[in-house]
Amino acid sequence: AVDSRPFLPVKAAGCTAAEVFLASTGVIGEPLDTSKFSHLLAGLVSNGKPGLWTEAAKAIMTTDTYPKLATATVKLGDTEVTINGISKGAGMIAPDMATMLSFIATDAPIAAPVLQDLLSRGTAKTFNAVTVDSDTSTSDTLLIFATGKAAKRGAPDITDPKDARLGAFRRALGKVLKSLALQVVRDGEGARKQVEVTVTGAKSARSAKRIALSIANSPLVKTAVAGEDANWGRVVMAVGKAGEPADRDRLSIWFGDNRLAHEGERDPGYSEAATSAYMKRDDIRIRADIGIGRGKATVWTCDLTKEYVAINGDYRS
Repeated sequence: AVDSRPFLPVKAAGCTAAEVFLASTGVIGEPLDTSKFSHLLAGLVSNGKPGLWTEAAKAIMTTDTYPKLATATVKLGDTEVTINGISKGAGMIAPDMATMLSFIATDAPIAAPVLQDLLSRGTAKTFNAVTVDSDTSTSDTLLIFATGKAAKRGAPDITDPKDARLGAFRRALGKVLKSLALQVVRDGEGARKQVEVTVTGAKSARSAKRIALSIANSPLVKTAVAGEDANWGRVVMAVGKAGEPADRDRLSIWFGDNRLAHEGERDPGYSEAATSAYMKRDDIRIRADIGIGRGKATVWTCDLTKEYVAINGDYRS
């Protein structure tokens, strides 16, 4: 819970209450004692300096082990603009979105409705495609701000989401969002491995994403990755429990480039040695081809270790 009296930042920043956005993290239900920082707000505004992105990223960390930042520069019209982003998050991470705070800022002169459209589209394949522990928070927040300062250097005002000049900016924003999302996964509580799960051959893209998330959220799949065990039977289980159309006799499964199962059975060419060596990597790719359609999707997760249990078992103690 947050004491949301708006007069504190309003007075410090000289803005209106409608321009104040609250972002909350920490123990759910415990009130935030604003007296611990309210006297610092005016100084933060008056002493603010450009370029302190790393310091800002560190300031919002909780169980994170490192600050998460991403940046990109891109041409809008003939003018170079910048996109900067910071995030925090390591646990209670699952679409849509998680106990994740992320703030994006750009100097591009882009209208708010256009920014909303860009952000909504950009999150579908980034922040809404990552999971650490399948638990969705009460307080996930992703905000994007456009100062418009690049207009003074000749950047065009963008008021239409279909404006052709947005192409490069949209791609750059997507890369920033993906970088931040993957940094959150990489820093999953207790995690040692990042896992990319791709599903192909599903009935639809929506079905593929549901199957991919079922695999990525499976404790048995995640602990197998932590133990460096290519237990493809657990992937079969996760495909089945997704409740989406599938045919066991058409199912194929890969760990990296190693095909473990083909048409529902152990692949005749499966190499235990090669697969075991692959599982020792820090980045693991799992692919399941359902074999019944053209739907595909990719999501990202991490392994599930003893450290995750320790971190969350001791969270309030």
